Amino acid sequence: MSNRTAPELVDVAIVGCGYVGIELGQRLLDEGFSVAGVRRSPEGLEAVSNAGLEPIRADVTDPESLKALPDADAVVFAASSGGRGADAARRVYVEGVEATIEEYASRESTPDRLVYTSSTGVYGDHGGEWVDETTPLEPESERGRVLVAAERIALETTAEHGIDGTVARFAGLYGPGRYRLERYLEGPVTEGYLNMVHRDDAAGAVAFLLTEALAGGHVVTVVDDEPVDRWTFADWLAGECGVDPPAKRTVEERLAGEELSASRRRRIRANKRCSNDRLRGFGYEFDYPTFREGYRPALAAYRS
Repeated sequence: MSNRTAPELVDVAIVGCGYVGIELGQRLLDEGFSVAGVRRSPEGLEAVSNAGLEPIRADVTDPESLKALPDADAVVFAASSGGRGADAARRVYVEGVEATIEEYASRESTPDRLVYTSSTGVYGDHGGEWVDETTPLEPESERGRVLVAAERIALETTAEHGIDGTVARFAGLYGPGRYRLERYLEGPVTEGYLNMVHRDDAAGAVAFLLTEALAGGHVVTVVDDEPVDRWTFADWLAGECGVDPPAKRTVEERLAGEELSASRRRRIRANKRCSNDRLRGFGYEFDYPTFREGYRPALAAYRS
């Protein structure tokens, strides 16, 4: 599989075709588009192939390998640093997205669109208040500054090369394989708001923005309709599962109760409610508008 020749042209190339990317690719295939999925590992390439997408081996941290990318009308950059630190994030999100843009810009045929998948982690702490795409970004951590820099590249460097860049800012992803029921049922649960989006809606929103030619040059926050307090969410899950509510902790109790890195302490303090008004205003309709619809399959499996 790793020696397959890249197709000369596809409608969409998904760079970092993993949890969201495979779902996105399958949706686009169903709509008649040709799709290439880019991964660096044999296991990842096998998953791409099994999903019916054209597998392409490349690594965004190795610019030379990006020559294997197929020409594409649109590119989705969804690579992940794997949850590692700021240095790894910089290599993937800043250097990786820049190398991908430069590789495509150097070609005779450049893409019309690039969608970069970012994170609502760029917002930091807002004391539980609402945030949206107009909220100033003032990240306190090095990783947050890396994510903001990557968004700027996705919007500005693309524009320099005549490519419409879009940033899709994902809230916390959940869905098949990532429901994490035990985390909330067993507790203890720390207070603060959860901002979530089901994997299918993360993929669906990107597919919608691509196929409807929307949000070129803009940021779109991809989050469901209802940010929910963690304590409320945990109690709802417990009630649906027929078990006792879990123990609760305040932020102060959590921070005092264990040794935590400075970056972890900042994440625990980060509290905000993310608005999806812009995405809704474009006309996107959610498959899972709140956690109640999104968790139904996990609850049914638990009860059975």
